[in-house]
Amino acid sequence: MMKKHLLKNGFLITFFLLLSLLVYSQDNPRVKENFDFDWKFKLGDVKESISQGYNDALWEDVQLPHDWSIKQTASKPKPGSSWMVASMGYLPGGIGWYRKTFTVPQSYKDKKVVIQFGGVYLQSDVYINGKHLGFHPYGYTTFEYDLSPYLNLGGENTIAVRVDHSNCPTSRWYSGSGIYRHVWLEVTNPVHVATWGTYITTPEISEKESKVNIATTIENDTQNPVEVLVQNQIVDKQGMKIAMGKSKFQLDKSGKKILPQSLVLPKPHRWSTDDPYLYTMETTVIVKGKTVDQYKTPFGVREIRFDADKGFFLNGKNMKMQGMCLHQDAGSLGTAVPDRSFLRRLQILKEYGVNAIRCSHNPPASEFLDMCDSLGFLVIDEAFDKWKGMYYSQYFDDWWQRDLDAMVLRDRNHPSVVLWSIGNETGEQRDKTEVGGKRALMLKDYVHKLDPTRLVTAALQPDKSRSYNSNGFAQALDVVGYNYQEPWLKDEHKKYPDRIIYVSEAYPYYRGKGPEYKAFYPVNPWYDVADNDFVFGQFIWAGVDYLGESSGWPSTGWVTSPFNVCMFEKPAAAFNRAVWNSEPMVRIAVADQSLNIDPGKPHWDWPFLADHWNFPQYEGHVIHVVTTTNCDSVSLILNNRSLGTQNTAEYANNTIDWYVPYTEGTIVAKGYRGGQEASTYELKTAGMPAQIQLSADRLQIESDGQDLSHITIKLIDEHGMLVQNADQKITVEVTGNGRLLGLDNGDLRRSSFSGDSIATYFGKVLTIVQSIRKQGAINVKVTADGLPEATLTILGK
Repeated sequence: MMKKHLLKNGFLITFFLLLSLLVYSQDNPRVKENFDFDWKFKLGDVKESISQGYNDALWEDVQLPHDWSIKQTASKPKPGSSWMVASMGYLPGGIGWYRKTFTVPQSYKDKKVVIQFGGVYLQSDVYINGKHLGFHPYGYTTFEYDLSPYLNLGGENTIAVRVDHSNCPTSRWYSGSGIYRHVWLEVTNPVHVATWGTYITTPEISEKESKVNIATTIENDTQNPVEVLVQNQIVDKQGMKIAMGKSKFQLDKSGKKILPQSLVLPKPHRWSTDDPYLYTMETTVIVKGKTVDQYKTPFGVREIRFDADKGFFLNGKNMKMQGMCLHQDAGSLGTAVPDRSFLRRLQILKEYGVNAIRCSHNPPASEFLDMCDSLGFLVIDEAFDKWKGMYYSQYFDDWWQRDLDAMVLRDRNHPSVVLWSIGNETGEQRDKTEVGGKRALMLKDYVHKLDPTRLVTAALQPDKSRSYNSNGFAQALDVVGYNYQEPWLKDEHKKYPDRIIYVSEAYPYYRGKGPEYKAFYPVNPWYDVADNDFVFGQFIWAGVDYLGESSGWPSTGWVTSPFNVCMFEKPAAAFNRAVWNSEPMVRIAVADQSLNIDPGKPHWDWPFLADHWNFPQYEGHVIHVVTTTNCDSVSLILNNRSLGTQNTAEYANNTIDWYVPYTEGTIVAKGYRGGQEASTYELKTAGMPAQIQLSADRLQIESDGQDLSHITIKLIDEHGMLVQNADQKITVEVTGNGRLLGLDNGDLRRSSFSGDSIATYFGKVLTIVQSIRKQGAINVKVTADGLPEATLTILGK
């Protein structure tokens, strides 16, 4: 393996115009229509529903994305149950059927009509008008079918989809069940750009210009050869056309051909995490002087480089990946996550200091990558968890190439994607023979054929014998990811000096000093990245709490992350906020193991922390207070009385320990840099709840049936302070032109994720309201016993 790898790429992104239902304008010969609405659903195996004439009037009306498991009730496991039931959060799977009846105009005669599913979990069979279109086993990859031969033009047509999750659970985390991503109907002329048919690279980049190569795949679905003119032009962010190329070629009947072209982009504006600038490649296909297809490909120009000694470089700048591993579920929404929810999550993480995402452990929705492109995240796009483990083992030999095709061909033009991951903690890494290494090499080589511009990685789980080195598994990879193996990294670098190394999973918190915290790491594993140039980044497991991998009933999920499922930042998240940002900050938290917090898995336990000053039970007693900071020193002041000043460097983990005699009032932390006050943070004792406060992230949303407003509900005292120690049940009512989509409080110790009532948790609740396809007011009313009701109006426009 070469010690240094230089990768220069420009990329396609299907730039997501958020919450827009039509991707192309009416005058475009290509039509791409959102197909999410007006579906019927039935839980159970109703095989006769394949028939077009089947009566589904009594079926449930649903809108995609849809996850039927999240609407079920979690069941306490029976004694002796497999540990796997916890991976699904104790929620059931089953078999479900979807049906949609629609009409297509006569004008679609001689057109190609394709239905594309962003993701169906899992083992789906799709039928059109009673005809079987195909079977797709993997739940995380995009797939499509040609409907054209079976359509009733000018009349009704019925799509039926059978989803088989009866062997639930089938992933090591909550997977959901159903058509949980978008569905699109795409209509093209017989001569057109193929699906994922543009591939853009920039092999030469300078300040003066960038060479932009584009390989365009054109399909001819007619029975006659045609002469095709393909025009590609680059358009900048302001809409200015700045480069163009044209090529003619002959295309055989029922044929497909890749057309290579090269353009010169003057003075390229490079894509980066701080400035995610995007161009658009406009591809026009012309036959006999008539435009038969138009295809727009937003892309970025950027240079990435990995070095075994110095780490990662973006556009020549050395930087650390400050990353998080993310699953795709979102609390009460399950895996049927609207795009606006993804966007909110990424915006919060960006502000927190995250610059990299590892998609764990499957390809994400394409819309998610569009957002990463536009917000400026670096992404590890991951194909699989286990290879011949879990349910996928029965399909691996027949499907691994097709599923890698689906990931790489769809995603290879996203500027955000910097590494392909072919697996996570696969059993093959511990093979006593060379089978595992050969299999890893097989997958890596195949990915390089699809996209030679990026390196390939996989994540290795802890193995004291480090079999992955002796059996050739690690050597088969371009880049090696280590899960929870920081103590071995220096030794690995010494033994394998050409190996490119990063921490693919890491504990998010420092371990406490006392025996009650079962100390494992004396310091946070981030320092193993920060203090070693050869380690290019870290990905926290996990960045956001998720359903599944429960530590045991009644918890239904993984809870030891910096953010809970509401995207509320936890007190312990202060550490990474401190070390991932240069802006001065200081935070205060109280360590108290009696707090009502789900402890999570025993080997992941961390100190229970609260960021409030309401501990009347400890009046007159000494309590443990921590201040986390990136300042040089911190002064602590209680009720205007100084408790002293301490230097940050004298403590581990950017966290200073204080032992404070508790008394109600106000505690203030002041952070200093260079002797000057740089940041202040305070906690005040709150009174009893006096009112309900509602605050929305957006007061106006699109009336497209998909857009969201996230409303934070708080219990506050008479002075407007959040009350975290007097939780109570609240009820939410949504009327007008919207609906209540989800209700969460951040506590995953719950058996149901449905309904309009929930108790606050540390004084807060998140309400998710979705528009309907009608303009007007959306009225939200929140009530709680003994408190005046609170109302808020969202406008659907």
